[in-house]
Amino acid sequence: MPFIERLLDGAEVEWKELDEVAEVKRGRRLVRKELSETGRYAVFQNSMTPLGFYNEGNVCGDTTFIISAGAAGEIGYSTVDFWAADDIYYFLPTTTIYSKYLYYFLLTKQTAIKGQVRRASVPRLAKNAFAKIKIPIPPLSVQQEIVRILDKFTTLEAELEAELDCRKRQYEYYRNKLLSFDMLNGGGNSLNNIFILPLGEVCSVLRGKRLTKRELYEEGSYPVFHGGVEPIGYYSKPNREAHSAMIINVGASAGTIGYSSKEFWSSDGCFCFSHSESLSQRFLYYLLQSMEGFIKAKVRKAGIPTLDSKVIEKIKIPIPPLSEQKRIVSILDKFDMLTNSISEGLPKEIALRRKQYAHYRDRLLNFQR
Repeated sequence: MPFIERLLDGAEVEWKELDEVAEVKRGRRLVRKELSETGRYAVFQNSMTPLGFYNEGNVCGDTTFIISAGAAGEIGYSTVDFWAADDIYYFLPTTTIYSKYLYYFLLTKQTAIKGQVRRASVPRLAKNAFAKIKIPIPPLSVQQEIVRILDKFTTLEAELEAELDCRKRQYEYYRNKLLSFDMLNGGGNSLNNIFILPLGEVCSVLRGKRLTKRELYEEGSYPVFHGGVEPIGYYSKPNREAHSAMIINVGASAGTIGYSSKEFWSSDGCFCFSHSESLSQRFLYYLLQSMEGFIKAKVRKAGIPTLDSKVIEKIKIPIPPLSEQKRIVSILDKFDMLTNSISEGLPKEIALRRKQYAHYRDRLLNFQR
């Protein structure tokens, strides 16, 4: 017998339209000068990120809401009081339905709701796009049990995300600590077998070659990088070796550091580096990553953001012995796997828990009519 049937134990499930079981209310807009950067009551306007804060709330905690402009169709739930602006619809449930149960059920309909968003200059969601959605109404005790089960999944995911955030901060601390060779304070260019040299003297900064759109494939052996650390497509051959560091030099991601363990094609929007016997490319990747803030500050912001190769060539970097580079890379690779790998580590665990949560949410709320 399916779990939901055991949970119902023969009890009836009514189906009612959303606006029958909850009053649909719309918030009120505040002007910018009424908002502050900090405060007790978050103000939600057109996204799940607060627009600012206000000195009072107009919606009580334990309330489900939906965004009607901007991130239209996104469904939220708040345990605390907040201020809803006019692009927020919120729901005041009757005594037949729990607000958190309504929230979880609407999440199963989010794709359909977003499909009703009007894609004009500003995306808009009309009230009638969701007010008549049919909601299954089991007994309150059943709703409560469904919420309890799903809350466990979301609590676990939140704990994993907090752990991931902690590990990322720990990773950044150890990366910066391991790579903070404070040799120049003594006034020399070397100390304890570690040399300080401009990057351009250790290896050449290589600029790739642009491909046209018709030369790209949607899938293939050799990813093509241009203007970002995600491939823009694939090509039939590579122009860069495997295990290469890169710096994006154009566009919104200019100054971002990347690395590829496989051969790839570098376009003219991506700087790479000639391989050197004295410098591990993986070590260089971590080293440049620790300097990413400095590098991004050197991006020319006029027109299309652009990073000059001369800036990169002049960056002074420490060159410890290869054995020390290997030791540092080994430590940082472990942190990297834990914090960034989608095939191992915490990101994989979070992805699995999200998938599991979505599966059980849909199963628990799939009442047959």
